[in-house]
Amino acid sequence: MEMNHILIVEDDKDIREAVAIYLKSQGYEVFQAGDGVEGLEMLEREEIHLAIVDIMMPRMDGITMTMKLREKHDFPVIMLSAKSEEVDKVMGLNIGADDYVTKPFTPMELMARVNSQMRRYKRFMEKLQQKEQENTDTIYTMGGLELNESTFEVRVDGAPVKMTPMEFKILLLLIKNPGRVFSADEIYERVWNERAVNTETVMVHVRNIREKIEINPKEPKYLKVVWGVGYKIEKFS
Repeated sequence: MEMNHILIVEDDKDIREAVAIYLKSQGYEVFQAGDGVEGLEMLEREEIHLAIVDIMMPRMDGITMTMKLREKHDFPVIMLSAKSEEVDKVMGLNIGADDYVTKPFTPMELMARVNSQMRRYKRFMEKLQQKEQENTDTIYTMGGLELNESTFEVRVDGAPVKMTPMEFKILLLLIKNPGRVFSADEIYERVWNERAVNTETVMVHVRNIREKIEINPKEPKYLKVVWGVGYKIEKFS
């Protein structure tokens, strides 16, 4: 069985090594870095399937590192944040992180998030390979918004838009059901395939999608909020 590689980027050596012990016990191969600069250097040398990145670090923080790695990599990123770093946590999700864990955390909580993200990423990659082999395109279009489920590409008025795997899955769910309103809980359960426990993540991902596909995110044309209910893709006649 192929071993998955996880990169831990954390300046606190005790936390970093404790997390590594638990990850190794779950069968993962672990690589470690003490800051964002070391983390990016490690990505140049090793094939990584998931990164756990602390927000506050010397030399290069986790926000900057995540932004830079997203230029080349689509694997899941879980951010570690202190309660006082609420704004940074939201910013991390905005620039491409997939989930976050707030310090202090239990090993079981972090392992559950890691295992969940790895399952989703594996399914995403398998589906991508399957679509490439089938060489058939499944395209959903709504106005100027176009989503190709086969190639995992999104275009707005013909221009390509880069999405993270989680953003793509949320947008795919909504565009497959135009006009239907989905609550944050329902989106979480359908996209993450588990009971809704962290709907704030959904809200940030939706906000990020709107920033990418809307000309004016404050007056959206495609992805609408139905206040107190949820989100929908506007149905065009």
